[in-house]
Amino acid sequence: MEAKRTTGERGDLSDLEATLKERFGDRCSTSLALREQHAHTTTWLENQPPDVVVFAETTQEVADIVRLCADRKIPVIPFGTGSSLEGHVNAPHGGVSIDLSRMNRVLEVNSEDLDCRVEAGVTRKQLNSFLRDTGLFFPIDPGADASIGGMVATRASGTNAVRYGTMKDVVLGLTVVTADGRIVTTGGRARKSSAGYDLTRLFVGSEGTLGVITEITLRLYGQPEAISGGVCPFPDVHSACNAVISTIQMGIPVARIELLDSLQVKACNTYSKLELVETPTLFLEFHGSDAGVREQSEMFSAIADEFGGGPFEWATIAEERTKLWAARHDAYWAGKTLKPEADIMVTDVCVPISRLAECVSETEKDIRSNGLLAPIVGHVGDGNFHVQILVNLDDPEEKQKTEAFVERLAIRAIEMGGTCTGEHGVGQGKQKYLRREHGEGLDVMKAIKAALDPDNVMNPGKILPQS
Repeated sequence: MEAKRTTGERGDLSDLEATLKERFGDRCSTSLALREQHAHTTTWLENQPPDVVVFAETTQEVADIVRLCADRKIPVIPFGTGSSLEGHVNAPHGGVSIDLSRMNRVLEVNSEDLDCRVEAGVTRKQLNSFLRDTGLFFPIDPGADASIGGMVATRASGTNAVRYGTMKDVVLGLTVVTADGRIVTTGGRARKSSAGYDLTRLFVGSEGTLGVITEITLRLYGQPEAISGGVCPFPDVHSACNAVISTIQMGIPVARIELLDSLQVKACNTYSKLELVETPTLFLEFHGSDAGVREQSEMFSAIADEFGGGPFEWATIAEERTKLWAARHDAYWAGKTLKPEADIMVTDVCVPISRLAECVSETEKDIRSNGLLAPIVGHVGDGNFHVQILVNLDDPEEKQKTEAFVERLAIRAIEMGGTCTGEHGVGQGKQKYLRREHGEGLDVMKAIKAALDPDNVMNPGKILPQS
């Protein structure tokens, strides 16, 4: 099998395949079906499979694989669950996909210190299931049941980010295999440190371009005494966003505040068997004491009324709240019901909270004026929203129109002081916006990449544009 080449001459792939198969047996595969499963997965980008897939089970095995690849200058692509949306697991230059899904042990839980250490293949649902009887929970919740390692690599967040932050806020330390096969430990269990460079934050969000994350030490939180939540309809998206802005500015400690536009509500009603009024709607949740969540809910209800929203209908029964949030997390699949034969192109941006209403409203106008079918849903408590465009990618004109919309949206967000991606990451899909967003900072990123991975073997073709 001939390896696809990147800059610089690659070594003998057939020799590498033979060595990996001898070492890992049936945990090493060159099956086309398996290789394609380890390529683009949920993204709209072209499927670019690796040449080999290896299932690693320990950090030392990952280090051995990386070292074998580094010696031959063969690319390495880390793989968690494949739920990323911007082509992070594609292999545009071939190489070896290291599947970390079998590294799925919870290594330790320190209840008194509110932290734990897990292997990279542990998923967020698996971790919270493990923690259920400890009185603790892990709050970061992207819609998919992503692996913790993948969530670190893409700096993921989710519906709870407005209160608990994103992955950069909950990662205390990492074990990383670098491009030359060294095993490096960053950070630790202390809540703060002034000792040296913050290498942990360097690897968080690096998308596998600087190393393979194999273990993570995480901050945990106590399960709240009481949870209150529900839904609140609004006459239009602009009013809903202004209610969000006021809620945040007043300091109400909302745990989740999510926006679904009328089209997304329609899709969720169909897919998740809800009976919501098909109008822009906020999903909310408050965590705290019984008295605290009641007060927060009443304060939000008053704000909603001020902007023409309401009534705010509380979901007081846990099963009702679970059904609502399951519907929110299934928004991707619900969107498919609007046009089952269509492909899906998903994108996200994030803007300062003060510009949220303006950005969402302009995006809605853009969608309408270009005749697109594209529901909006977002973690609007931190200015982040998603657009899911239903498009026939086999139609060149329709695809071009959609890609032009995605570009306008990214530039709109950047010009409002925001970012081209709030949580999906850059991967292959958002590279062309980094210069506009970061300016000279992009050159610093390239210098870091060159210093840590001079042969460009770690997930090449991601984040950093080639020119």
